[in-house]
Amino acid sequence: MDILIKTERLTLRFLKPDDLLSVHEYAGNPENTRYMMFLPNQTVEETKEFIERALAEASKDNPSFYEFAVELEGRVIGGAGLYLEGDCAELGWIINNRYQRKGYATEAAFALCDFAFKRLGLSRIIAHCDTRNRPSARVMEKLGMTLVSEGERIYERTGETAKEYMYEIKRGI
Repeated sequence: MDILIKTERLTLRFLKPDDLLSVHEYAGNPENTRYMMFLPNQTVEETKEFIERALAEASKDNPSFYEFAVELEGRVIGGAGLYLEGDCAELGWIINNRYQRKGYATEAAFALCDFAFKRLGLSRIIAHCDTRNRPSARVMEKLGMTLVSEGERIYERTGETAKEYMYEIKRGI
């Protein structure tokens, strides 16, 4: 199954092998991934393995997750994904820091929420962010998500702990 999602400025499509260097540019950048749970990727090979896992999952009849490249004028500027569990999905995104503060994360996230509710028939979407990551919290608020809890997260790469927000939105709200 191939999925293409178009917005006013962006195209969201499945990752492909040719995206490797563009994805590694943001996924391997410690500044860009400062608040990401499982990043930065340490090597291009690690990024390649991630893309291969995403491609393998996308080829399934019923994927458990969807990872999309976020394209602007044919250039991959970030990624966005949905991780499914029952009738709920966790939404996530990352935009190359050279393209941040232009509304691309919000635009991509709106498109994925629409896809999740209308095409996948999900009833609830959640998203998490480090409490220090105000730009991500603002994206969630712009999506109409509600802050439902505060907890703690542990960063896999460093072992650092931090406070975390969890937001949600339900279909029809």
